[in-house]
Amino acid sequence: MKKTILTTVMALVLAVSFTSCSSVQVVADYDKQVNFDTFKTFAFYKPGIDKAEINDLDKRRILRAIEAEMQAKGFTKSENPDLLVSIIASSREKIDVYNNYYGGWGWGWNPYFYGNYNTVSTSTEGSLYIDLIDAKNKALVWQGQGVGYLTGNMETKETRIQEFVTSILAAYPPHQKK
Repeated sequence: MKKTILTTVMALVLAVSFTSCSSVQVVADYDKQVNFDTFKTFAFYKPGIDKAEINDLDKRRILRAIEAEMQAKGFTKSENPDLLVSIIASSREKIDVYNNYYGGWGWGWNPYFYGNYNTVSTSTEGSLYIDLIDAKNKALVWQGQGVGYLTGNMETKETRIQEFVTSILAAYPPHQKK
């Protein structure tokens, strides 16, 4: 029974860990003086995108996802855009150390049922910033940031990138009080 309880607790910890890994934390900021209803067209801001420190494959995946999301929001890609879209991407290794305690019931101390052990897990956490720049005056008008766990699995990488972009651009346009 004690082993069953320990197994159940560990399964729960793993389930919570995997669930928390799938979400993207999003924050957005914007210029409150800007009327976002005037923006109808977009283009990618090449100088900003060229500076993004990620490989070209992931860069293209991100840009395709952004283009699809912007078009789904009613924007048109244009040579003479209202908005310029730029990205910033970064990643870092995250190390989590968990101190686990387990114990049993009974009389006195029993080394087989009591103890401490540490669990160490590593993961890669990524940040993606999507900047929307007013093309007329080259001023940043909106920025969305998504932070979440990345995958090295090529089969799921495109899905994860789409999840980042969709989550970030869900905060656009900002809900302005009129």
